[in-house]
Amino acid sequence: MATQAHSLSYAGCNFLRQRLVLSTLSGRPVKIRKIRARDDNPGLRDFEASFIRLLDKITNGSRIEINQTGTTLYYQPGLLYGGSVEHDCSVLRGIGYYLESLLCLAPFMKHPLRIVLRGVTNDQVDPSVDVLKATALPVLKQFGIDGESLELKIVRRGMPPGGGGEVIFSCPIRKVLKPIQLTDPGKIKRIRGMAYSVRVSPQMANRIVDSARSILNKFIPDIYIYTDHMKGINSGKSPGFGLSLVAETTNGTFLSAELTSNPQGQGAAVLPEDLGRNCAKLLLEEIYRGGCVDSTNQSLALLFMTLGQQDVSKVLLGPLSPYTIEFLRHLKSFFQIMFKIETKPCGEERKGGDKVLMTCVGIGFSNLSKTLK
Repeated sequence: MATQAHSLSYAGCNFLRQRLVLSTLSGRPVKIRKIRARDDNPGLRDFEASFIRLLDKITNGSRIEINQTGTTLYYQPGLLYGGSVEHDCSVLRGIGYYLESLLCLAPFMKHPLRIVLRGVTNDQVDPSVDVLKATALPVLKQFGIDGESLELKIVRRGMPPGGGGEVIFSCPIRKVLKPIQLTDPGKIKRIRGMAYSVRVSPQMANRIVDSARSILNKFIPDIYIYTDHMKGINSGKSPGFGLSLVAETTNGTFLSAELTSNPQGQGAAVLPEDLGRNCAKLLLEEIYRGGCVDSTNQSLALLFMTLGQQDVSKVLLGPLSPYTIEFLRHLKSFFQIMFKIETKPCGEERKGGDKVLMTCVGIGFSNLSKTLK
């Protein structure tokens, strides 16, 4: 970060988080033009502005310039500072929107991060806090980021459109990340889940559990779906219910799926039985895609492989999501790193869809802001 690298320029509002996160880690300024320039309501949205404010809180010395209409953004990153932070997220997007980027940045702070995020914990767009807790934290542990201080706790649930949820995320800091070799996902050994309901009858959660089990019991006996019915102030401001399912394999890989009811006053009412069945089918779809990291956390794993020591890292993934493909392009422009991509056809073993083996040599990224003790 000591050298003032030349800035990168992009157009459009897509992948804003990716660009700002990679800019912060690489220390390269970024300029984004034409943010919804032709839209009836041009410029940055509330949730993007809130994301930029969050970056400003966890860094020290960042320079952020936004023009009058909000269609151009210039971001010159400072040092990742961390410490104790509180942030009110926009209720237009879930807390997962902010948390995904914090997971990328948290290990490289000066002080261990402990952040309280308030807003929508479960929605239909972003990964919910439940799923990130079950799948993203094990990914961090694979890279040597673990310990008692790594935790993600849901204090209150908040459903859209009102929000009112609260989560606490804390993460230790690391000087360097260790390389990984994740090439064998193993076989599914158990399925765990969480059926939650807020401001509706607690019976809803039980109905979801029964319908999800009716499908999953055909495949594996070891299924346990917890029910979580929050009451009073802990239940946020809007009614809703949903289900998140996580399948764990013999080699410690976690694959997840989730569904949430439609927000109050939007769309048709969803039956809990349908929601449970559809979520179970989504989990089977994710298991079919397979890989050692599920599709929500592909980019997180690839980022940490890039930032690892100067050693070879390998990971076997299911089909790459469009978001991950764009992320690989951004990794190339920010860190000049290319992955070797080998396709592994499913063959005769009946292990689901075609897989992709991703190999790279880390850039030897070292946490410069970590204080020497």
